Amino acid sequence: MPMFPLGSVLVPGLLLPLHVFEPRYRALVHDVLAADGRFGVTLIERGSEVGGGDERTAVGTAAQIVQAEESPDGRWGILAVGEERIRVLRWLDDDPYPRAVAEPWPEDPAPVPAERIEVVAALVRRALALHVELGDLRAGIDLEPVDDPVAASHQLCGATALGPADRYRLLCCPGPAERLDLLETLVAEDLDLSAFRLGGPADGPPLA
Repeated sequence: MPMFPLGSVLVPGLLLPLHVFEPRYRALVHDVLAADGRFGVTLIERGSEVGGGDERTAVGTAAQIVQAEESPDGRWGILAVGEERIRVLRWLDDDPYPRAVAEPWPEDPAPVPAERIEVVAALVRRALALHVELGDLRAGIDLEPVDDPVAASHQLCGATALGPADRYRLLCCPGPAERLDLLETLVAEDLDLSAFRLGGPADGPPLA
């Protein structure tokens, strides 16, 4: 599978806009578009997105290109959507671009009550509202109700202001139940920090 290591984590179900200018990734886009439009995204643990020589995580997300536009100078603007988790079995040579032998990594299908999802969603909304108040975000994110627990847990992860390392921990959870538990802990910590920055308590009624 062609691979695009990034300094961020792509969550299944979320959109990924990319400005592709490095020659090896231009070649990747050409080849991917000529095939099925799919490539893998993994997090760079150490190193840079440009130039190679980076260290990459073993868990990532398969992405599907839904929009692509090539500029006259050969650069690409693409929009992809995360489809499913993947696990890298073996990295191949980076010539002409990063590639790996990878397989889908299905989620644990254990059921999750809708009430549990809404509790975590309310916490995420509150944390986002504080980030808007702090000026970290220009606007909050409107979370649409999602019936599927796996999709809902990924949507909530993607909506947070958490950093790449925490998002990667969430991506690696066995299933939505464990992901929601970890997400609740991480967002509660983020909420406390934001409240401290604002000089007030983190508790209170959920914000719509």
